[in-house]
Amino acid sequence: MVKETKRHSGKQRTSLLRKNIVASFLIKGWSAVIVLLMVPLTLKILGVYSNGVWLTISSILIWIDLMDIGLGNGLRNAVAKYVALGDEEKVREAVSSTYFMLAVIVLPFLLLVYAAIGFFNMYDALGVDPAKIANLSDILIVAITISSSTFVLKVTGNFYMGLQLPAVNSLIICLGHTLALGLTFALYVAGSHSLLMVVLVNTASLLFLWAVFIPYTFKKKYPQYCPSIKYINFKMARSLCSTGLQFFAIQICGVILFMTTNIIISKALNPAEVTPYQVAYRYFNIAFVLFSTICIPFWNATTDAYTRKDYEWIRNSSKKLNLLMAGIFIMLLCMVLMSDFVYYIWIGDDVVISHELSICTAVYVFVMCFSQRYSYILNGLNELRIQLVFAFIAAVVFLPLAWYVCKTFETVTSLVWVMCAVNTPGLLANMWKYNRLFPRK
Repeated sequence: MVKETKRHSGKQRTSLLRKNIVASFLIKGWSAVIVLLMVPLTLKILGVYSNGVWLTISSILIWIDLMDIGLGNGLRNAVAKYVALGDEEKVREAVSSTYFMLAVIVLPFLLLVYAAIGFFNMYDALGVDPAKIANLSDILIVAITISSSTFVLKVTGNFYMGLQLPAVNSLIICLGHTLALGLTFALYVAGSHSLLMVVLVNTASLLFLWAVFIPYTFKKKYPQYCPSIKYINFKMARSLCSTGLQFFAIQICGVILFMTTNIIISKALNPAEVTPYQVAYRYFNIAFVLFSTICIPFWNATTDAYTRKDYEWIRNSSKKLNLLMAGIFIMLLCMVLMSDFVYYIWIGDDVVISHELSICTAVYVFVMCFSQRYSYILNGLNELRIQLVFAFIAAVVFLPLAWYVCKTFETVTSLVWVMCAVNTPGLLANMWKYNRLFPRK
């Protein structure tokens, strides 16, 4: 009877996972088109220098996602666990407690940011020429204020991921990006060259979409999980923080490792050098988007399977992910061979991207995919310690090494090779941890 129940739940889990993968493919496909259209559009509106500044600001906004101290990922695992156990009240407590904690975090954060922007010279901090960019502090305040509001509302997406419905989260984000593309095109038609307006439409669009979807989610679709003040549970909040802090620490290390790259390039080389790197990265990141579209549903499907002690499902899923990695390798190889042609069709002669930069960026994306192939499963099991250790070591090594390499070789390519090198030990550690939890025999 137990085996039959596991088999039945396994079939349901696999069916739901397949539906989400198919839906996510359609959504992420359109998202990829939006990215491809947005790059030349913003480049035409802003020019190479201002566009490099916008890309640098957008990389800073990644830090906003980390303000939740990992509560979003803690919530998605908690939702997956309690739904598998059939405990609706615990799910509601987890959702209510998470919203409460995020609201408590955002206000003091914004006050600190406003004080920092008023105290420091942001032109010197980001290596921006005041003669080329006006009102940089105002632009940063607008971007950070809107993004901080968005980070509170977007926890609804973590709720959907906990329900093993990542496609819904992707849909909301995709609609936000579609709205941003439409408004950016309107700026282009109007002849605007304002960096402030580009920042405004790109940040406010997603905030608007989350604000629309929250009442639909908790009033119409899932009223049994609707957050409420009376369901705020401080013990639950501490539990979510305990798991969330580990996710948070890993995310912080990830930001230091990768999201500071634009700032390093801007400061050590030139803001204009950010653009060719970002063009190459966004092109090869299509492979990572494809990879994550397939892999993300495995995260909380693994949580569900592990809670129900369906270990064989996890092993079989891992074999499928190995086949996926072989496909990603072939895809990246083809993308390298076609890169010069694609760049020419995509952005013309506006930006020159070396073949060496394309090769090392492809290697970097493959290493990231291979590492995440194991991380998604380990995250679903809350097996985070080994990831945290290696992410911390890599972060400590990366900043001084990246700065030294940029100053010594004065090329973006050398910096990307550093990114590949510091990621490899974490990849090997994730592989070892998975094989220890689920040995082949």
